[in-house]
Amino acid sequence: MATETLLDQHIEITPGVAGSKPRIAGHRITVQNVAIWHEWIGLSADEIATEHGITLGDVYAALAYYYDHRTAIDHSIHADQAFIEELRQMTPSKLPEKLRGRKD
Repeated sequence: MATETLLDQHIEITPGVAGSKPRIAGHRITVQNVAIWHEWIGLSADEIATEHGITLGDVYAALAYYYDHRTAIDHSIHADQAFIEELRQMTPSKLPEKLRGRKD
């Protein structure tokens, strides 16, 4: 007999949804998002819940999942950052050029 945990009620992984990353059930908010908002940006659990329309239970479940799988999720965060940096280098911003054009 399988035992359902409290995390099972809050966190789900669905292939093809949110990059198949663990996310808050019924939302596209990933555990990775919550970890970044809390650990890197410094938002409190209350702020995250209020700003994103989720419950405190959802936030704390996401944080519990993050701490239980921290190495894998941190690796995913760094991989995403590397991908973003690679895209930035391949496609430079046109903003500086446009701003120079405005000064002339």
